Amino acid sequence: MSLTIENILFIGSLLLFISIIAGKTSYRFGVPTLILFLLIGMLAGSDGLANIHFDDPKLAQFIGIVSLNFILFSGGLDTSWPAVKPVLWKGLTLSTVGVLLTAVSLGTFVWWITDFTIYESMLLGSIVSSTDAAAVFSILRSKSLALKVNLRPTLELESGSNDPMAYVLTIGFLAVVVNQELSVLSIIPLFLQQMILGGLFGFAFGKLSKYVNNKINLDFEGLYPVLIIALMFITFSATEFVGGNGFLAIYICAVYLGNQDLIHKKTILKMFDGLAWLMQIVLFLTLGLLVFPSEILPVMGIGLLISVFLIVIARPLSVFISLLPFKMKLRRRFYISWVGLRGAVPIVFATYPLLADIDKADMIFNIVFFIAITSVLIQGTTLSLVAKWLHVAIPEKVKPMAPTEVFLSELPKTTMQEVTIQKDWWAVDKKIVELAFPSTAIIAMIKRGQSYITPNGSTVIEANDELIILSNSKLAIEQIYGVLENE
Repeated sequence: MSLTIENILFIGSLLLFISIIAGKTSYRFGVPTLILFLLIGMLAGSDGLANIHFDDPKLAQFIGIVSLNFILFSGGLDTSWPAVKPVLWKGLTLSTVGVLLTAVSLGTFVWWITDFTIYESMLLGSIVSSTDAAAVFSILRSKSLALKVNLRPTLELESGSNDPMAYVLTIGFLAVVVNQELSVLSIIPLFLQQMILGGLFGFAFGKLSKYVNNKINLDFEGLYPVLIIALMFITFSATEFVGGNGFLAIYICAVYLGNQDLIHKKTILKMFDGLAWLMQIVLFLTLGLLVFPSEILPVMGIGLLISVFLIVIARPLSVFISLLPFKMKLRRRFYISWVGLRGAVPIVFATYPLLADIDKADMIFNIVFFIAITSVLIQGTTLSLVAKWLHVAIPEKVKPMAPTEVFLSELPKTTMQEVTIQKDWWAVDKKIVELAFPSTAIIAMIKRGQSYITPNGSTVIEANDELIILSNSKLAIEQIYGVLENE
């Protein structure tokens, strides 16, 4: 088949359609959708049925980075700061100390059982040292798994914030492999630079993005998600340009935005949720196309040994040591150990050795790919089962709604109240987005003189406006009076 624009679009859309249909039915058999996306990509690749030849690590890396931007940003938007704040230090410890311990322990094991040099072994350990945000976010949410005592915020915070540490370790050890004269200690200043600049730029661009979104007054609602996409890529590229970690920056930026009042916030959240799923499918299909199954078969034995060591020893060891300073029941530590999913991120990181053209780059890539598959198959399919075994799951009938779910839900409003804005109230001349309304209430309509206005976040409140407010409870109405009067 000749590669024309029409053929590329047809094959791409067909693979996307097959992935969505396969994902719809996969959970009847307990198989995570992510593994199906990978398998569909492999079946369509050079060794598969469709015989699509794709062997471009640079393009795959580019697609991976773009996709991870959307996945991390969407995960950050859905992260509730009140839920994360109590577990902040646990999550950060797991995403730094935990990643380092995983990389070192697994690297040592690889060095012991293979002919890799110590630096090559540490490079492999670094590549698979972080839990994968795409896998954790999608599997936890698609399974609607409710966990006790801040476990879910801890897992999502760890998976969303630990990629920078793994990235720094990967780049650092890759540099040492390429240039043996460099010292391992050179990774330390690189780590500090990446984390500090990434954190500062993420917070700064978060505040800037909120200001731009709420002040720009676009004529079309559909342009607001496009604006946020542009700001997301500006945040990533500007942070990377100054030597910071772009992944950390966009995650922090998204967490900040997700906990602020934004004009057309529902539209933005829904758009990014759909884009995150699209990017997960595209990313896993691309990585599936990139791999050659015939090259994985020779490394299956060593790959299985490394994967079992990672799941059974390296991950639990890093979690238990990292969480020593914190009070937590043993079964909860075991569950955090089990949710050490490896997915697309390690495979994307494994393209860096390929592009650097080091001796064992192909073998490292194939081993990492095998580890990702076994991790999602073994751990991803058993999250619910292990949660029940360890008694850390909340029954579905008492499962609380996440703050984002409450915000996006169309729950029936049971209370209506008409409020007339007085001249001396704080809300006068303020945009609705600036009022910090309770998430359970909406301003359904504004009567201004003889006309009626359907409001949105950019609508400015004027004196003598009559607001028709719908809410789920009388308590929310009382809170609204306090907001409008600023008392």
